Amino acid sequence: MDLNSASTIVLQVLTQATSQDTAVLKPAEEQLKQWETQPFFYSVLLNIFTNHSLDVNVRWLAVLYFKNGIDRYWRRVAPHALSEEEKTTLRAGLIANFNEPVNQIATQISVLIAKVARVDCPRQWPELIPTLLESVKVQDDLQQHRALLTLYHVTKTLASKRLAADRKLFYDLTSGIYSFACSLWNHHTDTFLQQICTGDETGATNSLERTLLSLKVLRKLTVHGFVEPHWNAEVMGFLHAVFERLKQFLECSRSIRAENLCRDRVEKTIILFTKVLLDFLDQHPFSFTSLIQRSLEFAVSYVFTEAGEGIVFEQFIVQCMNLIKMIVKNYAYKPSKNIEDSSPETLEAHKIKTAFFTYPTLMEICRRLVTHYFLLTKEELTMWEEDPEGFTVEETGGDSWKYSLRPCTEVLFIDIFHEYNQTLAPVLLEMVHSLQGSTNVEDTNAILIKDAVYNAVGLAAYELFDSVDFDQWFKNQLLAELQVSHNRYKPIRRRVIWLIGQWISVKFKSDLRPVLYETICNLLQDQDLVVRIETATTLKLTVDDFEFRTDQFLPYLESMFTLLFKLLQEVTECDTKMHVLHVLSCVIERVNIQIQPYVGCLVQYLPLLWKQSEEHNMLRCAILTTLIHLVQGLGADSKNLYPFLLPVIQLSTDVTQPPHVYLLEDGLELWLVTLENSPCLTPELLRIFQNMSALLELSSENLKNCFKIINAYIFLSSSEFLQMYASVLCQSFCSLLKDITTEGQVQVLKVVENVLKVNPVLGPQMFQPLLPSIFRGIIDGERYPVVMSTYLGIMGRVLLQNARFFSLLLSEMAHELGQESDQILGNMIEMWVDRMDNITQPERRKLSALALLSLLPSLNAYFIPMMDKCYPR
Repeated sequence: MDLNSASTIVLQVLTQATSQDTAVLKPAEEQLKQWETQPFFYSVLLNIFTNHSLDVNVRWLAVLYFKNGIDRYWRRVAPHALSEEEKTTLRAGLIANFNEPVNQIATQISVLIAKVARVDCPRQWPELIPTLLESVKVQDDLQQHRALLTLYHVTKTLASKRLAADRKLFYDLTSGIYSFACSLWNHHTDTFLQQICTGDETGATNSLERTLLSLKVLRKLTVHGFVEPHWNAEVMGFLHAVFERLKQFLECSRSIRAENLCRDRVEKTIILFTKVLLDFLDQHPFSFTSLIQRSLEFAVSYVFTEAGEGIVFEQFIVQCMNLIKMIVKNYAYKPSKNIEDSSPETLEAHKIKTAFFTYPTLMEICRRLVTHYFLLTKEELTMWEEDPEGFTVEETGGDSWKYSLRPCTEVLFIDIFHEYNQTLAPVLLEMVHSLQGSTNVEDTNAILIKDAVYNAVGLAAYELFDSVDFDQWFKNQLLAELQVSHNRYKPIRRRVIWLIGQWISVKFKSDLRPVLYETICNLLQDQDLVVRIETATTLKLTVDDFEFRTDQFLPYLESMFTLLFKLLQEVTECDTKMHVLHVLSCVIERVNIQIQPYVGCLVQYLPLLWKQSEEHNMLRCAILTTLIHLVQGLGADSKNLYPFLLPVIQLSTDVTQPPHVYLLEDGLELWLVTLENSPCLTPELLRIFQNMSALLELSSENLKNCFKIINAYIFLSSSEFLQMYASVLCQSFCSLLKDITTEGQVQVLKVVENVLKVNPVLGPQMFQPLLPSIFRGIIDGERYPVVMSTYLGIMGRVLLQNARFFSLLLSEMAHELGQESDQILGNMIEMWVDRMDNITQPERRKLSALALLSLLPSLNAYFIPMMDKCYPR
């Protein structure tokens, strides 16, 4: 069949594959899947998606199938790989022209060209880069844009390769095109700035798009295309030019109206400029040394002085702060304690940093951070009123400081304070002293300033250890602040209780704990929900602290637990319920069995909460954690929870149920804790063991807990349990032992050994299919000492506790190996004696000695010489 006929058929099936009717869609998808490995299928797809007269949806689907096919069949070693002849034709077709009119399809074509380039460029596809560079120079706007888009994706993909040979190829590519990329970027940037000045909005939009793409190409080339970029004048020239261009674009953004099409793109370009600097600093800290001074001057002037007013926007501030933070914290710029061990580059960078961060500069940065950036904004205060639970879910932890303003300012403050604490501690303490006494509730600005200063003292708690007498401050000032109940004072109540939580593990006398518990009880009844939630967080930090004493806490336990439970019922958001549950779990864990009189209300509420959280698996994880601590606290009385507890375990550990992906780990822990605290084995507990076979097949990181659960069942009621599940368990173990690590083998064998301990008569019969492989392992001299030791332990128990079964096993092995029983027994004893030193545990050594001695009455001809060898007369 020629390509034209094939194209017609494939086009018809692709059209069916875009249908909304599943009866038409499914057969079409199946047919396309079958064609994936057919010769010239991808040539047909190329013809279809480059034909601009066809339906856009059909062309889109053709591009996607082509792109997915590259991943699967382009490499020469892949099964059903494309022929070299077809690949040559496809490569030529992909860069024949860059005139795709639909943006989304153009992007996909650029991505798939980049995927081919990753495998073939430059060796099999040397013409790709020259073709792209020629196409970027043409006058046609569409062709120029599409070629530049493709050049960006190709550069991005090649820059991501990490093998040494690939890195060398990318260095060579960069050296060949870097000058052109710089001049291209400068040309488009100058064109955009001219057009924006003359009011040519359409032209400016097009030029800005090309500026952005050429800058993206330069970013990859600059960051990944040089080993030592500071020796290249063009690279350093480009990086210095970035600062000038940033100033131009920031001024430009001031003059562009918010509704202008360019506004968002200009801000995106500004952010991209800062990403160039951040990436370069991250990858080449020593090459960045000559840029440290300029970077700090630029970032500090825009973020911490009036120069940035009316120009800067939130994401730009975040990027500038990240630049300052990365320079301050960069380990490459920190000299060793012994200066002689530091490199000249490190000393030079440190010298530049020290010269910049003078006392006035640091003081201004500290004051601006605290009194400007730490202040609660109008939006945050509105959110506090309208959505208090949303307000409490702060965006902290992880990499949030890279993208969000508040975490970014706080992380920068912590890093600068840590680096220059001798300079900044007096500045912050002066700010604290100026705020002594309660603040006028009518003065909102003064309240917000105090909130910000207290936030700074909490963030810098470890650095201020020697400078602040927190116990005195708590007694003389903070307690009084917490007793101001006016609604407008709630930011201070919330911040003070948060502040105490930050200091509790740093510096807080044990004698003051009862006063704090009483204060927490009062604040858990505060009229404001945000204050109550923050108080619960501080309670968790207090209870979870190393110096926590149960005897001090017990007088407040009942009221605390009641108030926490009330808060749990009151909050509605999933995240907040999880948070309060974690606090409750922590309290239950620390007081253990002393929680028993107070948990009735929680026990009654958890089934309802479990039902309500059907769509919220993370909340269910929090409920499981609470149940784990609850069962441990209730001990044997936890059997009263079984009507709720066992169905929860059943669902969480059933691999056929979708929620198990989230719940399995906690569900297994709950299952184990339930067994450990169970007074007897109930029929319902036995029934949920049906889930175990599938769990063992998973062979996941949860296997260790699975074995612990099996052992718990064995020790709790071996006869009942083994009668129901021994055969299934034996089958699972047989398949597991074929494909499991040495450590896993030992875990399986220990379970078998436990069965033999508690049930020496029936145990060997129930696990009989496993014993021949253990017998063979001993005779063959298993090379792993731990495994061999466990083999000998199992065989020793069988020999010592069930001699009749051992005789039957010996006969079976003799028949299987075609040898005399005495000879096989002799071989086993010889290996046993030889490997006695593998057995390190005294209990196991004693077992082996007793097992071998039990053979004495048999007077086996092979046995007595072995005993002489082991115990010479």
